[in-house]
Amino acid sequence: MSKIKVLVVDDSSVYRKILTNILQKDPQIEVVGSAANGKIALDLISKLKPDVITLDLEMPEMDGLETLDHIKKQNLPVGVIVFSSHSHAGARLTFEALEKGAFDFLPKPSNNSFTQNIEKIANSLIPKIKLCYAKKLLSTQRAHPIRPLRPTPAPKSRISLVTKRDAVAIGSSTGGPSALKEVLSQLDPKIYVPIFIVQHMPPVFSAQLAERLNKICPLTVKEAENGEVVKPKVVYIAPGDYHMEVNKKGDHVIIKLHKGPPENNCRPSVDVFFRSAAQVYKDKILAIVLTGMGSDGLKGAKMLKEKGAYIVAQDEESSVVWGMPGAVAKAGIADEIVPLSKVAHLISEVSKKTV
Repeated sequence: MSKIKVLVVDDSSVYRKILTNILQKDPQIEVVGSAANGKIALDLISKLKPDVITLDLEMPEMDGLETLDHIKKQNLPVGVIVFSSHSHAGARLTFEALEKGAFDFLPKPSNNSFTQNIEKIANSLIPKIKLCYAKKLLSTQRAHPIRPLRPTPAPKSRISLVTKRDAVAIGSSTGGPSALKEVLSQLDPKIYVPIFIVQHMPPVFSAQLAERLNKICPLTVKEAENGEVVKPKVVYIAPGDYHMEVNKKGDHVIIKLHKGPPENNCRPSVDVFFRSAAQVYKDKILAIVLTGMGSDGLKGAKMLKEKGAYIVAQDEESSVVWGMPGAVAKAGIADEIVPLSKVAHLISEVSKKTV
């Protein structure tokens, strides 16, 4: 098996060295070069033919966003992992990069422990590079797509199954920001239930996600706050580095945020929220698992299924990574496997207020 060729692009010589040292330790990866800005990077992409590049966004002469524009314009067959600063401005630029075609992102660590930072970077970056490469291979070799499971048509009795739900819960990871943008922008403004979203994302980035989604969604989108009473017509996004749960107090549903141990190496975790939702909403909830790596959400979806909840998984073809939804689909607990384009309609169908 040929090695994954990676080009490191960062204006910091320190980070170029750190990333190169980290990646070269993996036997499946070969660092073929490095560049201090986008202009140099574009030249090296043409010469070295890397499979994946790690791309800093804030660079002199040609920044990351302009580099992405050139990659798209020239139709260069290279995957991009953004390596961005952990700041409000960095988060904003990161979302712009994802919209321009970057596969995924990794925030630069904000603390000063080099040893801890290196371990964090390695544990996050290497799997993302391998997934990005696998996705690239799939897209170039897919003359005849092979899908483990095809989208399932709506059951004939779906109306009785999915109407009168009191809440919607969505879990997502890699590819999630773009998927959520598509879904939330298409929601019916007559929806009259709360929607809960657990997207794997660090602090600052989750706040920026809520802010961006609020601009294109007919409902109110916000980061969830600890202790707040859940209201209809509001989309609650789990804050980065906090688990989100719901609890019942009298006639109210209350949001609880906490820093319990990560589950599936994630905080927030979809499983944590789904478990709590199973206790509060039982069969009166629609749970949707969108694109993402790993299997977070599977155990929680099983608990929801046992309570009679309606479970939906995004199909493989429309997913950036068919890890999380694929796990639910392969476990046989999805009532439907649907393309992303159908998700907003399904949510609207089950949660509009009828007079």
